Amino acid sequence: MTGAPVLRRFDAAVLGGGIVGMSCALHLQKRGLAVAVIDRDRPGRGASYGHAGLVERSSVIPYAFPRRLGELLRHAARRGSAVSYDPMFLPRIAPWLVRYWWHSAPARLRRAGADILPLIERSVAEHEALAAEAGASALLMDRGWIEVCRDDAALRRAADHAAGMAAFGLDAAVLDRAALAALEPGLLPAAIGGIHWRDPRTTTDPAGLVNRYAALFESRDGALLRGDARTLAPAPEGWGLATAGGDLRAAQVVLALGAASAEVYRPLGYRLPLEAKRGHHLHFAQPSGGGLNRPVADEVNGFVLSPMAQGLRLATGIDLSPPGAPPAQGQMARARARASELVPLGDPVERAPWVGLRPCLPDMRPVIGPAPRHPGLWFAFGHAHHGFTLGPATGRLVAEMMTGDTPFADPAPFRAERFAGR
Repeated sequence: MTGAPVLRRFDAAVLGGGIVGMSCALHLQKRGLAVAVIDRDRPGRGASYGHAGLVERSSVIPYAFPRRLGELLRHAARRGSAVSYDPMFLPRIAPWLVRYWWHSAPARLRRAGADILPLIERSVAEHEALAAEAGASALLMDRGWIEVCRDDAALRRAADHAAGMAAFGLDAAVLDRAALAALEPGLLPAAIGGIHWRDPRTTTDPAGLVNRYAALFESRDGALLRGDARTLAPAPEGWGLATAGGDLRAAQVVLALGAASAEVYRPLGYRLPLEAKRGHHLHFAQPSGGGLNRPVADEVNGFVLSPMAQGLRLATGIDLSPPGAPPAQGQMARARARASELVPLGDPVERAPWVGLRPCLPDMRPVIGPAPRHPGLWFAFGHAHHGFTLGPATGRLVAEMMTGDTPFADPAPFRAERFAGR
């Protein structure tokens, strides 16, 4: 602590101004708590800014570690943009990768999907509720997204997968070339069909949506403060934290810093297996004569093209490199080359790709719930590829647990106690 006068006392302090943190703060605030959000940057500037703009209701199966030999060899050769890696970094995270591979076995993957399904099922409704309160409903569009296919065999496989997903109540349409062209006339002939996943919502400005949630929070007397979460320490009647305006006290604290959460929980003695998959994006000028109307994903080649306020966003797959390493330019170049076969990309509107960190745990479930050894400390991180999707549902679940309400979903699968050495 700084020794400065106590700034204010709060019922709860939320560490992290991304979508998960802002959602936790809003739900706690709606239950009558005085809440502060602390971050070292403005809301929505981390991973909440950089993804493909999807509230991904259709992603009912977690992103698993590849288990087929051919797929593993293809990723090892880095032939596409789905996977990139730094060979010198892999030995450091090898134990984590082995655990990820183990949890990706079919039966364990089904169990992980079943555990997280209640949050996925509430993802759209919870986002829409917050957006309506924030006057930001126009930022959430119901156009869905399209999984494009480049040949008939790929389209048959995608159609079979979509048929299997009907058991989850998902609305998906198989598109032939004509139907695809009617929805997305800007696509080039390399796209011969696809699957239109209609349940997800999309946004052209994910950071802007988080900022609208932050404005709603402030309008309800919430405090947005600059501070360093690493100064968190137990204090009389709760927790203390240093902010730019002085020291803060809070009865309870929610740790929602995504991949940076480890910088706070490790000094407190927790050893959770949190690692970061890096993701990249680069914006291009929309093609003259029309661009895309909704996100389009090429899952075989591992990229998504999304219309954004800044231009056409090309988002890559995963990159296993040190968090602070330079952008994976080779991965972006491969994605750009394959994306140019689908859409005539304009010039880049940025000098270098943006790099973000997806906080991932090897069992493909986030950590949501009380810290085992520190009363009043709560965890809400590790959402992997779906932080933006699951933020509002996570905020509701955290607030219900913290205030003694009946949780809308079983929180047991997300507790930190599931990891040895916690």
